Amino acid sequence: MTDKKQNTPTIQNRKAYHDYQIDETYEAGIVLQGTEVKSLRDGKASFTDAFAFIQDEEVFLRELYIKPYEQGSYYNHDPRRPRKLLLNKKEIRELDRAVQQKGYTLIPLKIYFKAGYAKVLIGLAKGKKQFDKRDSIKEKDMKRQLDRNVKGSYKVNL
Repeated sequence: MTDKKQNTPTIQNRKAYHDYQIDETYEAGIVLQGTEVKSLRDGKASFTDAFAFIQDEEVFLRELYIKPYEQGSYYNHDPRRPRKLLLNKKEIRELDRAVQQKGYTLIPLKIYFKAGYAKVLIGLAKGKKQFDKRDSIKEKDMKRQLDRNVKGSYKVNL
């Protein structure tokens, strides 16, 4: 009996960390159809303009694009349909309070598989202003330059 580990890709929302200040993250299950799972396992999804919202004490993910499965025939899903996220009631109340009172937004950060189940990492985020984005870019550049200098000073010539 061989133990095979499936190499399922992690799909990340790289732009979220540039556009938003992420304060807290939550792991949520996601309700999917069969062809959606197969497309996600192939890594065929896009986070462009995706966001989560709370409606009737339930959390939904909207504008997440999951490409229709190529061998799905007429069983294929709608690529941009709203998808329900599975969270505890306590977590939903915390998120609802933060969104209503403090002006936060719910942004999906990552989709991955954990023990065979699709999970979404959502972040409680506030939008960055233009000068905040410039500051974070400047910090990254300075850190990169510092790492280059440190790496260069400890070079061993043989």
